[in-house]
Amino acid sequence: MTSATAATGPTTTGAELAARLRETRARTLALVAGIDDERLQRQHDPLMSPLVWDLAHIAAYADLWLSRAPGAAAPLRPDVFALYDAFEQPRAVRGDLPLLDPRQARDYLAATLDRACACAEATDMSADAPPIVRDGFLWDLLLEHEEQHRETMLQALALAPRGWIVPERARLPVRAGAPTGVVALPGGTFTLGSTSGFAYDNEGPAHVVEVAPFALDRAPVTVGAWRAFVADGGYADPRLWSDTGWAWRAEHGISRPLYWSEDGETARRFDRDDPLGDAEPVLHVSAHEADAFARWRGARLPTEVEWEYAARLHPTADPVLGGTTFAPGPVGSGNGILGLTGDAWEWTSTEFAAYPGFAAFPYREYSEVFFARGYRVLRGGSWATAPCVARPTFRNWDKPERRQIFAGLRCAENL
Repeated sequence: MTSATAATGPTTTGAELAARLRETRARTLALVAGIDDERLQRQHDPLMSPLVWDLAHIAAYADLWLSRAPGAAAPLRPDVFALYDAFEQPRAVRGDLPLLDPRQARDYLAATLDRACACAEATDMSADAPPIVRDGFLWDLLLEHEEQHRETMLQALALAPRGWIVPERARLPVRAGAPTGVVALPGGTFTLGSTSGFAYDNEGPAHVVEVAPFALDRAPVTVGAWRAFVADGGYADPRLWSDTGWAWRAEHGISRPLYWSEDGETARRFDRDDPLGDAEPVLHVSAHEADAFARWRGARLPTEVEWEYAARLHPTADPVLGGTTFAPGPVGSGNGILGLTGDAWEWTSTEFAAYPGFAAFPYREYSEVFFARGYRVLRGGSWATAPCVARPTFRNWDKPERRQIFAGLRCAENL
């Protein structure tokens, strides 16, 4: 195994992994606790699955991989694996599939959770164990997979008709100031990619790269800066857009970030319209919009190598993560580069591709099938991202036209 290891380390026990699994499941179920069965089964947008598909998919994924652990029992529901294969069943068609109903999905979740916890406590995870279970790899895989789907479900709920959920919002941090300007970074060599802890295959192999000197925004691009872009005709100037981006903008009549009101004063967030503060990071913009903004600024988007280099030098002190605030926090104050983790994913200029020496593990369909197909890398994590996912080496990716993700940007400049 060359491309993925586990976050648990030699001191983490099966009982600790089981506790983490149960904590994660409690958060997943709490997210949909107030949603009736009809809404759970409704697909209201072709970009997102019915929520009940995500629930049963989490269970089917666990069922499949637990059956591949050494000495494991046969899967509980192999008859539904095809229905919940994310690669074989595109999102747009999932609402038409003969899916498990909400009660069946919850029962399947409970049964696979019990099996995962029992298996964690009974399995040898030592350095001599097979790679799929060594150091707890399998259980970290299940944990991160479920946490990622929880963020996907939040995306679906944000797109849903107003009021599908009325969330209890955690308090956002108090942050004074909205820093502007850039920080010059000297460049040099550093090791890109994961060297320890759980990582997906696309985060490795770690390898030494050269970074030229560059400057990076101290803070993510804010709502206030985006308002200036809009007011200056940024959405109406084809010189700022790539040919593909301009065609997309024109076809869909894009004139502001997703969820913004026409006057740019509020944004719809689940059950309400929130006032947009100038100091909060802009959200729900596509890579096309991010590229156009950067050109308007006389700058560019950073590469993912530049982003990771900066994140290692300037770790975020108080990230907003975990999916409980239902909004990003205001940009903070301080020295250096702020907020590289949390609040908003950040688009980069990099197409999603393999690192040198990449080897798929434990399956090709997580990363390899998306390489070099026009997907754009995002880094950092949003307010909806689980802390375990928001590590400096994590590589998110999506099509450059996507806006339902909780994504913003920051700009880079050549030195």
